[in-house]
Amino acid sequence: MLLDILLLGGGIALVILGANWLVDGASALALRLNIPPLIIGLTVVAFGTSTPELTVSVISAYTGKTDIAVGNIVGSNIFNILFILGVSSLITPLKVASSTVWKEIPLSLLAAIVLYIGVNDVIIDQGPIAIISRIDGIILLLFFVIFLYYTFIQSRVGANAGDEEDIKPMAIWKSVVFIAIGLVALVYGGKFMVDGASHIALGMGVPEAIVGLTIVAIGTSMPELATSVVAAYKKKSDIAVGNVVGSNIFNIFFILGVSATVAPLPLGNISQVDLWLNIIASVLLFMTAYIGRGHKLTRLEGVLLLLVYMAYMVYLIRIS
Repeated sequence: MLLDILLLGGGIALVILGANWLVDGASALALRLNIPPLIIGLTVVAFGTSTPELTVSVISAYTGKTDIAVGNIVGSNIFNILFILGVSSLITPLKVASSTVWKEIPLSLLAAIVLYIGVNDVIIDQGPIAIISRIDGIILLLFFVIFLYYTFIQSRVGANAGDEEDIKPMAIWKSVVFIAIGLVALVYGGKFMVDGASHIALGMGVPEAIVGLTIVAIGTSMPELATSVVAAYKKKSDIAVGNVVGSNIFNIFFILGVSATVAPLPLGNISQVDLWLNIIASVLLFMTAYIGRGHKLTRLEGVLLLLVYMAYMVYLIRIS
């Protein structure tokens, strides 16, 4: 069991470090090739910050551990809104931009609803099992293309000359080395995480879905947690909220889309409660942002989000 815990912990560390190395190397290389910082932000950085979820879910799907693949995404999305935004709003009340309230948050809610419909073939069509099929995966990817186009248009409108300041310049050879090391760390880290989580679940008699919804989901969400907490501390509310909402949309439309295309994903032990809470979390975020004075997520509302997440953790512990 200790070896499995070390395997899981080492996998989480490798995945997070690998994502950082990949983003730094690819961003610097793109800048050297005179690719506009706007495009770098929309592609390299956006993809890079979600590579932990992508790596773990794709490897899980490929190896047949679909409970971890789906649980990782559903658990990450729930954790992102209820825990990360809850903690961030305790640091400072988060002012939510009007476009986020009326466009991005509804898109996040749409993603959760599309996922719910996609996995519930068994209810809607009286199918044999609840599954995210390859056709469902392709539909999710089509939604992602629309989201990417929308993001590109929005970013062009709000583009500014200071976007390059966060990209660290480096020689081309060094960029390539960073990219290569990052990819290797991601692949092996993802495999270690999946193997460690599976062995822990087997050893403790806990369903893989529970491990995916908790330990794996929280581990792969560490980049989002760090980004939003730092942004809240620096009073950059748009980044703190946008990071989470964008990640949730990306997770469902792109990562589950890719994972389901690699291999169909049976729902397994992911329950209707998990899927409904994924929807409810986005509804809660919309309500708190809309109702709050000046579209602010206050400390009191942050406490509410954290209490809901704690109640969910208690529920998972009880059913495990």
